[in-house]
Amino acid sequence: MNTTVHAERRARVARALGPQGIAIVPTAPERPRNRDSDHLYRHDSYFYYLTGFSEPNAWLVLTGDGQSTLFCQPKDLEREIWDGYRLGPEAAPASLGVQAAHSVAELDAVLPKLLENRDAVWYPFAIHDGLESQVGGWLAKVRGRVRYGALCPQDQRDLCAVLDEMRLVKDAHELALMREASRISARAHVRAMQASARMLREGRDVREYHLDAELMHEFRMGGSQAPAYGSIVAAGPNACVLHYRADKAPVRAGELVLIDAGCELDGYASDITRTFPADGRFTGPQRALYELVLASQEAAVAATRSGARFNDPHDATVKVLAQGMLDLGLLDRGKVGGVDDVIEQRAYFQFYMHRTGHWLGMDVHDCGSYVEPTEVGQVSERKDPLSGETIKNRPSRILRPGMVLTIEPGLYVRPADGVPEQFHHIGIRIEDDAVVTEGGCELITRDVPVAPDAIEALMRG
Repeated sequence: MNTTVHAERRARVARALGPQGIAIVPTAPERPRNRDSDHLYRHDSYFYYLTGFSEPNAWLVLTGDGQSTLFCQPKDLEREIWDGYRLGPEAAPASLGVQAAHSVAELDAVLPKLLENRDAVWYPFAIHDGLESQVGGWLAKVRGRVRYGALCPQDQRDLCAVLDEMRLVKDAHELALMREASRISARAHVRAMQASARMLREGRDVREYHLDAELMHEFRMGGSQAPAYGSIVAAGPNACVLHYRADKAPVRAGELVLIDAGCELDGYASDITRTFPADGRFTGPQRALYELVLASQEAAVAATRSGARFNDPHDATVKVLAQGMLDLGLLDRGKVGGVDDVIEQRAYFQFYMHRTGHWLGMDVHDCGSYVEPTEVGQVSERKDPLSGETIKNRPSRILRPGMVLTIEPGLYVRPADGVPEQFHHIGIRIEDDAVVTEGGCELITRDVPVAPDAIEALMRG
């Protein structure tokens, strides 16, 4: 474990707290799945970002003078037989680089003492159920000692505001993990593509869950702990359902398969979407729509660079897609007008209803504001042409080197009046992970091809 990385992060947080500030960061609780079985445990991202510690039932306390205290499960040989090894508070300082450690059983006794004579207490707002009440209980104990000269923190502040800004720009350690997670995920997509074509050539019954199994196999063979999110494996018309989950629908020759899947490696996510012909051969209508989505992604990639705005890739995507919808007859020029009209009235929303990207990091939809902090006071209003809702616009985030975002345009064509039948039930999305650089961006997920000819060649192999 690289304790230096986490120690540097804790030091940055401590400086933000002020000399008399204190921060409380719990990890995630264990979640019951049924009866006496829990879901696979996953730590809280904020907690792990500051500690590198993945055991449940743990807390981190930081003070403005740079002291860090960990509360964790005590050693218990009987429980470790059932649940696995525990680090324990005695070994935690040397292993994690914290200054002090206690059993979590001492949390309620020790924490009020740590809160005494501090001017502000920081913790993540609206993340952990019941945390605000716990903090209130500890502060009540501090107030009970004011007659003995104890001072109680007067301010409560959201620690997410500090940590979100830190996590938004990735360091070299984080980028190395994300590149490796992307390589593993790319191999998984390649494996699923080739398995689909091979099984259909062999005349076998192919289901969405077969391809999901191929993904999981490659994730685990590559050293990933788990998928970063529930894998989407959508065959045929199911690709028009944005958050579809891999199920039992048949995978048929002549139809497309959309796979949106990525692994998590040592706490960091990857996120890749590829759409491919189940048997390895695009039909004419499929290729026409696919090439349009790919062209829109290329425009978005070209717009992603340091100094650009977060919204720029989306705007570039929409412009290309709007023109393509008119050219292919998805939209009727006589009814919707030209490209500018399509964009202004959001007529494209019938076929493209999501944004072109999101932050990526420890969480697949990672933390960080999408509004530029230096311009948050610049507000304008507009009326949404579809919903009629009044929307407040603020300048979107200025991209800086080390930020990581997805670039994921798509088209989803459901049967409707005026929509050419040849395009019915075709859903396409292409998604890559981009690291912002000074001159552009680095796509870290291109070990799986995107060009239609390259996909067909891969699936023939």
